[in-house]
Amino acid sequence: MQSLVHDFHFFSDYPILQTIFWIMILVLSAIIANFIVRHVLLRIFYKLLSVIGRGQSVEFHAALGYLANIAPTLVIYHGISAIPGLPAKLITIVQNVSSAFTIFVITLAISSMLTFLERVYYTRRGRARQRSIKGLVQVVKIIIFIIAAILIIATLIDKSPLVLLSGLGALAAVIMLISQDTLLSFVAGIQIATTDMVRIGDWITVPSLDADGDVIDMALHTVKVQNFDKTITSVPTRKLVTDSFINWRGMQESGGRRIKRALNIDQTSIRFLTGDDYEKLNEHRALRNYMRDKRKEITDWNNSLDANQEIVASARRLTNIGTFRAYILAYLENHPAILKESTLLVRQMAPTPTGLPLEVYCFTNTVKWQEYEAIQSDIFDHLYSVLPSFDLRVFQEASGNFTQLVASQPIPVVEVPAAGKARPAAKP
Repeated sequence: MQSLVHDFHFFSDYPILQTIFWIMILVLSAIIANFIVRHVLLRIFYKLLSVIGRGQSVEFHAALGYLANIAPTLVIYHGISAIPGLPAKLITIVQNVSSAFTIFVITLAISSMLTFLERVYYTRRGRARQRSIKGLVQVVKIIIFIIAAILIIATLIDKSPLVLLSGLGALAAVIMLISQDTLLSFVAGIQIATTDMVRIGDWITVPSLDADGDVIDMALHTVKVQNFDKTITSVPTRKLVTDSFINWRGMQESGGRRIKRALNIDQTSIRFLTGDDYEKLNEHRALRNYMRDKRKEITDWNNSLDANQEIVASARRLTNIGTFRAYILAYLENHPAILKESTLLVRQMAPTPTGLPLEVYCFTNTVKWQEYEAIQSDIFDHLYSVLPSFDLRVFQEASGNFTQLVASQPIPVVEVPAAGKARPAAKP
């Protein structure tokens, strides 16, 4: 282009017009180069990729679009020095700006390619959605943009990047202070990834942040949790390392979910069984074996004692709460929705002012929330309904209706005889 400029003598007598003319030619050349790359070469490349089934991602197309901007920039970079009449300082400035712009668009292209590779990672690997690399990709992008910023500034001021790097030593402490959240989140992300603490799709509970739901996104600084009320809580990534939280993945993978609930029995309703109780409770099919074996065991025990069995404290007897506990255990062992391989027990807890807790501890054969709640509700519906058969009552604090009922009862009046008068004799 330099020889073409010197051979063209039409504007030799008008140097300013000659400079303007060649600037227009340079700009037109840059536009033509941009048109050829974008509308010819890129379209051909996109069609080739569509034939082989590649490059359909928006991020991939964006990366190629960024790289297409390099062509007109290179035309301006190399053509500006061939235009006559321009001062050397202006040529240097234009070339530096062109170089800085080239670095910038290459950085944007690399960022888009990283996003494209991240998406490919999630779509090509079966377990990739559970192990998020979004935080790692974001850290790599930050590093790339920092390097690009240093190179762009060095290019614009026409200095070596090493000069800028040597001057950053004094600012290292300030940079560390400003980016401490990023550094802590990056370290926390590495710990979470290496120890497999959290995956996308896990149900987690973070009590300190009122988060209780499924993990839907894991980034560098935050982990998004969609709560069961469809709200979204953003949990700082480092909080998952520094604070305690519950991950329900183990429960979901085990195939069973725990039921741990107690019935508070009114302690005044606990008593020994009578002969009529034996006959009535023996009609329960789930209790027949228990009643037979337990009665034989108690009879043999009492016969071996040299004591008066008419005295309550001198002999063993069945109780209604013990029999009810055996009934619950037999009922759960025959329930089709209860895992028989897992822990299954019915235990009596320490008495409380609100009754004697009789706790049911077992596992359902499903982890689905709706099915689990239905199974649990059905079990306790049945237990509450069958409780009166054992002459037991559930403890319940007095309600407003009970208080009103007691208050409405007339208070009996006791007549006190006057002084000096004899109390009338009681009727026979």
